[in-house]
Formats: sequence, C-alpha cells, structure tokens
Amino acid sequence: MKTNANQARHFNSISEVHQALGLPKPLHPLVSLVDYSHIKADTRELEKGMIFNFYKISYKKNFSGKVKYGQAHYDFNEGGLSFVAPNQLISASADEGDYGGYTLLVHPDFIRNFPLGKKIKDYGFFSYKVSEALYLSEKEKEIIIGLFKTMEMELETAIDLFSQEVVVSQLELLLTYSKRFYNRQFITRKAASNDLLSRAEEILDNYFQEDMALLKGLPSVQQIADVLNVSPHYLSDMFRSLTGQNTQQYIHDRLIDKAKELLSSTNLSVAEVAYRLGFEHPQSFNKLFKSKTNQTPVQYKHSFYLN
Repeated sequence: MKTNANQARHFNSISEVHQALGLPKPLHPLVSLVDYSHIKADTRELEKGMIFNFYKISYKKNFSGKVKYGQAHYDFNEGGLSFVAPNQLISASADEGDYGGYTLLVHPDFIRNFPLGKKIKDYGFFSYKVSEALYLSEKEKEIIIGLFKTMEMELETAIDLFSQEVVVSQLELLLTYSKRFYNRQFITRKAASNDLLSRAEEILDNYFQEDMALLKGLPSVQQIADVLNVSPHYLSDMFRSLTGQNTQQYIHDRLIDKAKELLSSTNLSVAEVAYRLGFEHPQSFNKLFKSKTNQTPVQYKHSFYLN
C-alpha cells in the first residue's frame, strides 16, 4: 500500500497515540508499552500512515505473507521485531494480517540525560526498512518478551527516583540483544546475505566497466542499496557481519583494486585514472590510495617500470 507524508497522521506525544488507539492515558508521558490485544479503536484510518515524534520498537507475534530481501522473497511466520526512529513514515501493509504483541514508544527526552540518548543513534536498525525486520528464535523471543515484561512491571509501579534509570537500562539491554540477534540473522540467512554481497560486487564491476563513474561520480552506498532494494544501514551492517567491513570500506577496496589495474596496465596518467574512477579531484584519489597501499599512485605506477 502506497502512502505519503501528507496522508499520514502525525503524533507529537505518546498520549495522542493512546487516544487514537482507544487506550487509557499512558502511565508515563514519555514512555509507554502498548499491548496490541488491548487496542479497541478502529485503526484502519491509521494504516494510511503514521509519523511518530519518538522511537517505536514493535514485537509482532505473527507476520503473514512474504518478506522481501532485495529481489528475493522468503516466508516468515514466526514474528519478530521492527524499529522506527522519530519522524519516519510508517504504514501498514494490506497483507500483514492480524498479529499480537507489543509496541514500546520512547520519547527522545526520556533518554536524553543518559548515555543511551547519544548512543541510540549508533543502532543502525532504526533506519532499516520494515522488510528488514529481526526474526527471532523461540529462545530469543523469551528474552525480548521478558525485557518488555520487566519494563511493563516497572511502569505500572509507583514512579520513584529509580524508575527512569531501570527502564532505560532495560531498553539499552533490549537494543544490545537486538544487535546480537541481527548479527545471528545475517549469518543464519547466509544464502540471502551472500546473494546480496554477490550482487553488490556485480553492480560495482558494471559501474567501473561501463565507465559510469565518469558520468555519475564515485559509487555510493545509497546507489548500491537502491539497486538492491535494501536500506543503506542494513546493507552496511550485513557487510560488516559477513566481511568485517561496512559498505563504504568495501567500495573503497574495490576502487583501489580498479585503480591498480588501470595504473599497471594502461598509459593513463594518475589524474586520468582518478577522473575515470569518479573522483572530482586527483588529490582525493591520491590520499585514499596512499592510505590503503602506503604508496602514492605515482610510486605504484613507477614500480612496474622498474621491475
């Protein structure tokens, strides 16, 4: 189902979400754990799209239909976690079906004075697409649901000096476990991941062979992610899990490989090689080349004449 920001409903407070879902006011104005089974309101209008001014972490017990990774589809019925950062447009898919579970809503102000307030931006899965959700094993589900239950119990207890610290610590633990489980997912779904890696390699090969860099400049993470139909953060995290490098580092390595090929087998000058690879300024090419090889492009090129 297609939607846009103009159709979407904007929620500036967690209280507004509770009201739209037909729920009582939240026990805390900056954090709430919503049990899907308690929702009584008709949410069909909300399915057109929603934009929250806060973080949203959802555990859904069942996803129906298929999930798309790149151009391939995989059946997942076991449910899982999805993560949305503030001000992202989200919409319900017509084939999602009914599901139970929880949604944790956390306003940035709730964690602002804690280290997590800055660290949360390092969790790349908040920028993943919905189709890149985290699918959990039974044991992993128990861990995640246990953390939700602990936060729920804390929020239902009379607020004291330690309430916020306890909930924030549980939230950070949930994010740490999610990072671990995503790493496991990249490995256990290695066939899908390796397919994306192979296709990324093919995209870069074609990019250089067809001299697209001359027209479009240096290949970017966003360009590769767009062709693969995955989010840039997901692609980089997958690369890091399987190769130890993020996508940008991988692109740089392929650039250097291509540069070595051109420097050693053609009469192109260093500046011509730089422009052919998409660099606007040869100095930038020289700097990257030396950082990767401990040689300047000129030194590398001359080494072939000396041998």
